[in-house]
Amino acid sequence: MRIVVDIGHPSQVHFFKNFIKEMEKKGHQVLITVSEKDIATDLLLAYDFEYTSLGNYGKSLPEKILNVPIMDIKMYKAVRAMKPDIFIAFGSVRAAHVAWFLGKPSIIFDGDNFTFHYYKWFADTICAFSGFEKAGKKIINIPGYKELAYLHPQRFSPDHTNQTKGPVTILRFISKAFHDVGKDGFDLDFKRRLVQELSKYSTVYISSEAPLPADLESYKLNIKPEEMHLLISEANLLVTDSGSMTTEAAVMGIPVVRCNSFIGQQNLGIFKELENKYGLIFNYKDSNQALKKAIELAQIPDIKIEWEQKRQYLLQDKIDVTLFMVWFVEHYPQSIEKAQSFITFCLESQILKGGEY
Repeated sequence: MRIVVDIGHPSQVHFFKNFIKEMEKKGHQVLITVSEKDIATDLLLAYDFEYTSLGNYGKSLPEKILNVPIMDIKMYKAVRAMKPDIFIAFGSVRAAHVAWFLGKPSIIFDGDNFTFHYYKWFADTICAFSGFEKAGKKIINIPGYKELAYLHPQRFSPDHTNQTKGPVTILRFISKAFHDVGKDGFDLDFKRRLVQELSKYSTVYISSEAPLPADLESYKLNIKPEEMHLLISEANLLVTDSGSMTTEAAVMGIPVVRCNSFIGQQNLGIFKELENKYGLIFNYKDSNQALKKAIELAQIPDIKIEWEQKRQYLLQDKIDVTLFMVWFVEHYPQSIEKAQSFITFCLESQILKGGEY
């Protein structure tokens, strides 16, 4: 099978890395296309993946909109010689467009439905993770999150032999993405307050997409991008305005305080579930409330023992996403009709938590 895997965000490198390795082991040919977003290409190089870069959509909203057809054309030119059998992507508009134009099927995985309206007419099948708030005949509901493609216990077993000494708090600051227009995360004064207050109880590290001011530079993480998940697994607390890292920490059993202006009526289903059903994260729109909760959590001894119990409760409900992806793509399109019964069987028998199909 000739497969195009399209990547539009660094987190999607992690999402697809095990799937790509498994499919290549089985003899399938995989072509990776990627838009240059933050450290996406750095991660691909770190995992020894060859890829075709499509450039980027630009920074401003008008640039991003105008570049949609341009990126479609770039992707078409990049894949046409391969004569792909199928396109696989996460929320990718261009992958759905190009697959449709070539008359080939596309499977779009999604968890946040930000781009759903732009690709839904063109995609053949949409595999929707827990918290996805759209429905339709193309949609197959998957009991999992994209992060469980690479952080499920069957995929990630951190080695804590070099574990950090004492409690650790990670602060994650993002820059605005396409869907973040008009939405605010942490301002500079609040970042300084976080560091000042949480340094009283733990060692503080900052991961930031945007440059840090001189007075915060000493807190900046200096690790390889592919080492980030190991550090998160060793932390006692994450405070962030980021969505992806919130879920990553939660599925590893790390307490999270998340704060940005999405929270409220526009908060995504995944974050509602992680807070209300599993109690793994805390969502705040008000930064003062977020800081108060973060200080409270930072002072709880052995908090990770309690959070590990919550994590185990979550894992009982979710699947090893990579195993599902491999089965679903290899058996496509017959797998469409069998997907829900297959998922039910696997959850009941625990096969997806450590066995073979």
